[in-house]
Amino acid sequence: MNIELILFGAFALLTLLSAGTVIFARSPINSAMALVSTFFFMAGIYVLLWAHTVAVMQVLVYAGAIMVLFLFVIMLLNLGESSTRGKPTVARVAGGTATVGLFVVLAIVLLKLPAEPATLSTGAQASFGTIATMGQVIFTQWLFPFEAVSLLLLVAMVGAVVVAKSRI
Repeated sequence: MNIELILFGAFALLTLLSAGTVIFARSPINSAMALVSTFFFMAGIYVLLWAHTVAVMQVLVYAGAIMVLFLFVIMLLNLGESSTRGKPTVARVAGGTATVGLFVVLAIVLLKLPAEPATLSTGAQASFGTIATMGQVIFTQWLFPFEAVSLLLLVAMVGAVVVAKSRI
């Protein structure tokens, strides 16, 4: 068996397990730490895909800066451990049903994909994943979504501070 395939399977399995821990952990701090491990495992998958720049950005931006922000907000809001499980409501049942439906659709789409991966031309391979190419794409084609995400993060930070101040 190919070592890349084994590593991909290991990273994918560990990503799924740590993502499940994010969802099912009772403590918000444990959930945030599991999210950090999910980001690291995703960076491993990016390295296997020869997207080293994206892997480094994943670790620096998400596992570093964004998680520090999340932990700051969790501690600022003084969120504790959840002691009881909530009762099943209509919204939870509908959300679970929608999740199962989306997984079925995903499985159908994955089964219909061709078995052979697509290949890049020689010229595209030379510039694929470089910082210059990514910067050009982000600041031309994706400038508006890039700025919208930064504004969304700013609004979320201000909202967390406002909510925390109203409790004091």
